Amino acid sequence: MLKKIEDAFAVALVALLSVTALVIKIMQDNLHLQVMNADMIIVNLAFVFACVAGLITWREKRALSLANITEKFPEGARNVLKAIASFATALIITQLFLASFLQLANPDQFTNKVLQIPEKVYFAFYPLCFFMILLLLFQNSEGKAQKIASAVGILFGVLTSMNAVAGIIWYWTGNSDLPAMYAMADGWNALCDKTILLWVVVLILLAFAGVPLFVVISGITYVIFSKAGGYIDVIPIEAYSKLADKSIAAIPLFTIAGYVLAQGSAGKRFVELFRSLFGWFRGGTVVAAVLVLTFFSTFTGVSGVTILALGSLLAVILTGSGYDKDRAESLITSCGAVGLLFPPSVAIIMYASSNYTVITQFEPGFDIITLFKAALIPGFIMALSMIVLGIVFDSNKDRPPFSIKAIGKSFLDCIPELLLPVLICVTYFTGFFNLFQVASFAVIYAVALVFLFRRDFNVKQTARVVADSVPVSGGILFIIAAAAALSYWMQDANIPETVNAFITTFIKNKFLFLFLMNLALLVVGCLMDIYSAILLVSPLFLYSAASFGIPVVQAGVIFIMNLSIGFLTPPVGMDLFISSYTFKKPVGKVIKGVLPFLLVQLVVLLLVTYISPLTTCIAK
Repeated sequence: MLKKIEDAFAVALVALLSVTALVIKIMQDNLHLQVMNADMIIVNLAFVFACVAGLITWREKRALSLANITEKFPEGARNVLKAIASFATALIITQLFLASFLQLANPDQFTNKVLQIPEKVYFAFYPLCFFMILLLLFQNSEGKAQKIASAVGILFGVLTSMNAVAGIIWYWTGNSDLPAMYAMADGWNALCDKTILLWVVVLILLAFAGVPLFVVISGITYVIFSKAGGYIDVIPIEAYSKLADKSIAAIPLFTIAGYVLAQGSAGKRFVELFRSLFGWFRGGTVVAAVLVLTFFSTFTGVSGVTILALGSLLAVILTGSGYDKDRAESLITSCGAVGLLFPPSVAIIMYASSNYTVITQFEPGFDIITLFKAALIPGFIMALSMIVLGIVFDSNKDRPPFSIKAIGKSFLDCIPELLLPVLICVTYFTGFFNLFQVASFAVIYAVALVFLFRRDFNVKQTARVVADSVPVSGGILFIIAAAAALSYWMQDANIPETVNAFITTFIKNKFLFLFLMNLALLVVGCLMDIYSAILLVSPLFLYSAASFGIPVVQAGVIFIMNLSIGFLTPPVGMDLFISSYTFKKPVGKVIKGVLPFLLVQLVVLLLVTYISPLTTCIAK
């Protein structure tokens, strides 16, 4: 029952978010009725959705994580590691709950009203989300050992959160005479100061044992702020600030729109169109597959979703056209992230919005459209390279004849789907819609297409598809929230400038810097999800790139390309494991199959890295 309520609430929030943005625009632009606090309405609704999406993501066990290396361990060792992971997860989630509840108790925080509702009511969903996750963590523990580990983790979470507990008591009662609590808080802070490196290493190792990335990043952040004197109140404030941002709020809407389309008949229609257009010549089906994968990964923002949603369908079509089965699956795996270079790529949105202040220091007047333009040529080259290599591997000679009639029929059948990217680009690039409005429009259009026009789903099925898309966006949003405070600390501690000074001291050659930057980013892309990498790592390289005279748009495209290729990089590139799951084959075999495609993508990366006009010629 509770699951149905959560899903229904999430679907209602998606509908409310999508409709509200466009209704406000109509009222203000067409009816000339000013809506008070219009932006605050949208961002607070988006924040509530992020909290609900995060909870559902946890419930469905779909929180983003690295490959779980413990799966191949003996059963006894696995159980021990699972108990350790349960302890650490419960400890960190408890810390997050109390840190966020502290802000809820603070009478000086969130004092405004939005739609006559106190802002605290919206923020309350954040600690509530962590409280529900704790209940789920304890409830879903496998066996007595994990339940005990979770319970002990909660206890230690409370004991290491005495700063927050004392603050809550003071806000509620006015009593500040709590010497035992202050002593425990000081002891914890001192312990973090002496063992910070150990904590970071242990948490990173736990990430490889399957602990969700947002938990690992949050744990590292909590330890760092404890070391700095216990300023843990910054963690929930920065999470709220980041999630209640209109650019960030657009990300889940684009993801949901892409997911809804992928679950409907849009994928089959695009395949039929591109097969009729290109299927008559050698490698034509490859062209169709690459274009379809590019289109859908552009929207979903998570390449693995595209592989999961369309991988089996495209594999059947490719093999049915005479393509080798292993080559087909390798091609699909390798093209899962190409779309991240095309609008409305959520990775580009994330990069531009999170680095906006830094970017405008070096390029005044910068906006997201500039970065979209800069990524177009590299994106086309990357897609073309996958097509060319795919054609090289296509030895089938039995192809359907060219047919104008078939092209016309499939084109007419696909017009509504083709209109969506066109309308998105036109309305956004002309300034008719802002980023959030165009994302809202994309959701409404996608839902109307599969429900009203195509009738792929009835009302109940459409709601189910939207609900199923929530964990995809929730995984992204919780990563962003977790990384927000750590990103704040890095900026406050001048880490980017320190790293830049270190790099420029030892590296004097621009081309050597670019080469080493690529190597480092490939490792980052292999080990870290793209959104936390954007928040945590991109500022480190942005300053250094600017100091070597590298245009900020080129640096941005190089960064995103590296991270997209990182999805394929052995040994733990995320798409390698998603492909293994989708096509039911060993990871080693997946790695072997994608190597030729990976090498070609690396060549394209080098071209974009060392030929700057490929990114700057149309971005000016």
